Amino acid sequence: MRKTFLLCVACAMSMLTCAQLLEIVSTQQLSTPINEQLKVAGFSPKGDYLLLTNDVNSGLMHYDLATGAITSITDSDGAGWAVQISPDGQEIVYRERYMNVDYTLRNNIVKYTINAKKRAVIAKAQRDLSKLVSAKQANTVAINGDLHMVLTQGSKTTILTPNGADQAYNWASLSPDGTKILYYVSGKGCYTCNLSGNNPHFIALDCRAPQWYDNQTIIGMHDEDDGKFLTASAIVAYNLQGQKQILVNKEHMAIYPYAANGKIAFSTANGEISLMHVK
Repeated sequence: MRKTFLLCVACAMSMLTCAQLLEIVSTQQLSTPINEQLKVAGFSPKGDYLLLTNDVNSGLMHYDLATGAITSITDSDGAGWAVQISPDGQEIVYRERYMNVDYTLRNNIVKYTINAKKRAVIAKAQRDLSKLVSAKQANTVAINGDLHMVLTQGSKTTILTPNGADQAYNWASLSPDGTKILYYVSGKGCYTCNLSGNNPHFIALDCRAPQWYDNQTIIGMHDEDDGKFLTASAIVAYNLQGQKQILVNKEHMAIYPYAANGKIAFSTANGEISLMHVK
């Protein structure tokens, strides 16, 4: 299976007529528990571990890339959605979703310290998930219940809607140098803007779940469906000028990439996890 995968990646690269933004050094399929449908939920900034969740974002697992050891952090509903990791990689902030007595969905915001293996609830019964951030990050960006972006700078919080307040925003993140925000507007595509929420800059329509690779390069997925089911999905890279490179072709049904320290981790629709080394 691995040889077939590498061959298909190589073929995809050889047929590209667009820019080569990243050079693929190697790709490997990671060993994960049998009969579990898993996907990547986060990548530590140092590139030493992955966070994995299931296909409906329930539970969270720590995957040590050096040893292949998998440790369960939580089995809570919603824990795998929009996980935040501190810059030193030691703190993970996630949500625990539950149904309140008034039949509204609520979330406890939980901070987990890896070395101490300690869990602490930092906010209870939240409906607004803009609190889903790490205290160790000076500036953070999240999505609130109105599907608008929330930028937190120290004690200052600002609602940002660079493409209009009538749009739905998702997958927001700060560039590594902290000067730009990357986000996706439903039905409109992938954009960047400045920290004031001005100058929205269109990158691409076919780059969903976008993530920063570096300050000039973005990775994401170009997925297709028939209205009910995923039919194809590629991993793509774009630079800020809109030049495109296909990293994994669409037949592999590759989804939800994350990048750190010269590595790109991604899932497939059938629950396999792969790690790509690039430069």
